[in-house]
Amino acid sequence: MAQGALTTSEIDPIPAAEEREAGGMSLRASLGVLWASGSGRAGLILFGVLVVLSLYVAATYPLDFGKTEWSNPVFWADNPKSAPPAWTTWFGSDAIEQQSARLTEPADVTQRGAAEVRSYPFRIEVPGNEAPTFLTMTLPGITYSERPPVIIVTLTRPDGGEIRLANLTVRGPREGETAPFTRYYDVPERVVLNEQQTAVDSIQKFYQQQYPGLSVADVGTRLNEALFGVPAPDGSGGIETLSGEYTLTAQVLVANPSDQVAAVNFDAGGTVYGWMGTDSLGRNLWRGLLYGFPVGLVIALVTSLLSTIIGTAFGVVSGYYGGWVDAVIQRSVDIISNVPTLPLLIFLVFLLGSHLWLTMLVLVAFSWPGLTIVVRTMVLQVRSGQLVESAKALGASRRRIMVRHIFPQIAPYIVAQMIFFAPGAILAEASLSFLGLGDPSIPTWGQMLQQGFQTGALYVGYWWWVLPPGILIVLTAIVFMLLALGMEAVVDPRMRERR
Repeated sequence: MAQGALTTSEIDPIPAAEEREAGGMSLRASLGVLWASGSGRAGLILFGVLVVLSLYVAATYPLDFGKTEWSNPVFWADNPKSAPPAWTTWFGSDAIEQQSARLTEPADVTQRGAAEVRSYPFRIEVPGNEAPTFLTMTLPGITYSERPPVIIVTLTRPDGGEIRLANLTVRGPREGETAPFTRYYDVPERVVLNEQQTAVDSIQKFYQQQYPGLSVADVGTRLNEALFGVPAPDGSGGIETLSGEYTLTAQVLVANPSDQVAAVNFDAGGTVYGWMGTDSLGRNLWRGLLYGFPVGLVIALVTSLLSTIIGTAFGVVSGYYGGWVDAVIQRSVDIISNVPTLPLLIFLVFLLGSHLWLTMLVLVAFSWPGLTIVVRTMVLQVRSGQLVESAKALGASRRRIMVRHIFPQIAPYIVAQMIFFAPGAILAEASLSFLGLGDPSIPTWGQMLQQGFQTGALYVGYWWWVLPPGILIVLTAIVFMLLALGMEAVVDPRMRERR
C-alpha cells in the first residue's frame, strides 16, 4: 500500500459525525425521546406489562399446554360448564362458587369387623338459594394386597339426613396378576355422584320418611336439586334449596392396614368460576387468556422483525444498486403484492395442516413488499448526498456504504415501521384463527373468539367467552400503536424541536 493512502477504517470518524448531524440518534437517546412523549411512555409501560405476563406464563405453564390441558376435555371435567366469572357476584347475583378438596389423609380411622374404615370428609357450604351443579369424586390411585377395597359415599344434610350416593368396589385381581395390586394410577377413577341410581333410591326413601305427605315430581331427573333441597311446602311437587353446611364423606373399607389410598378428590360444581369463567367444555378461560399473551407477543415480534429485515434489505439493495438489480426486485415486489393471501393460506392449510408457524410464514412472506418500496425511495435520496459521495471518493465498498452510511440514516423510520407491523400481525393471526385456520394445538385469542362464535356463545349471553379475548386483541394492538406514535419524534427531528 502506498504511503499516505487511507483505509476504509480510517474514514469512519468523519461519516459518523456527519451522521449525527444528519439526525441519527443512539438507542439511549431514542428511548429518552420515546419516554418524553405521552403516547410513548404509555406504550412502554403497557409493553412492559405484556412482557411480564408473558414471562410468567413461560415460567409456570407446561410447554405442551395446548395439547395436555387446553385441548384435553378430561382435564377440565370437574369444572362447571359455561359458568360466568366469580366477580359477577359482586353485583348482587345469587351464585355459588366452585368448591374442591384433595384429601391425602383420612380424618378418621375405625374398625368395622375385619375391615378398617378410613373416612375422608368434605364440607360444602350452600349459603343461599343456589346449590352445587354437580358432585364428583376422583380416585387417583389405590394399592391393595388382598381383597379389593370398597368405597361408600354419603351426603350428610343440614336437616340430619344421610343420603348414600354411591357404592364402589375396586376391580379385583386379574388372571396372573400378583400382589400388590394397583388401580387408577394411569387413569384416575372419576365418579359423578349426582347421577347414581343409589342416590336416587336413597333420597326418595329419605323424603318419604322425613317429609311425609310432600311429594316431589320425578326425582330421577332432578336429583341434584333434591340432594340440596326439600320438597316445596305448598305440595306443588317442586323443590326448594336447603341452605347450610353439607358433608360429603367417602368411607374406604380396606381388608389390610397396609393398603394405600393415594388421595380422594372432591368437587362441588359452582354456578360461577374463577376470574373469567368457563366455556362449554369447562375450560378455565383465565388460563387460556393468559397463555395468549406470550403467543401474541411472539407472533407480533417474530413476524414484524422478519418482515422488516427482509423489506429493509431488499429496499436498500434495490435503491443503491439500481439497474437490473432494482428492476428484478421491484418486479418481484409487484408480483408478491398481488398474490391473494387468504386463498393461498387455505390451500397450504389443506396441504400441510393448521400450524402456527405456517400462518407466521405466510404473514412474513407477504408483508415486506410495502416496506421495500418505501425504503428504496429513501435510499434513492440518501445515496446522492454528500455523505455517500464522500465515502465513495475515499474508496469505501458498496456493502460498507449501505451498512455504515445509508442504513443509520433510515434506521429510525425502519424501527417505527417494525413496531407498526406488530399490531397488523396480531390482528391478521386473530382473523385467520377466527376463520378456523389457526393451530388447534396452540390456543390464541383469535381461536377463543372463533370457538365462542361457533357455539353461539354471544347469542345465549356468554359474554365472558367472547368479549375478553376481543378486548385483549385490541389492547395489544393499541400498545404497539402507541409505541409507533411515540417513535414519530425519533424519526422526525422537527417534531423533537417542537416539543
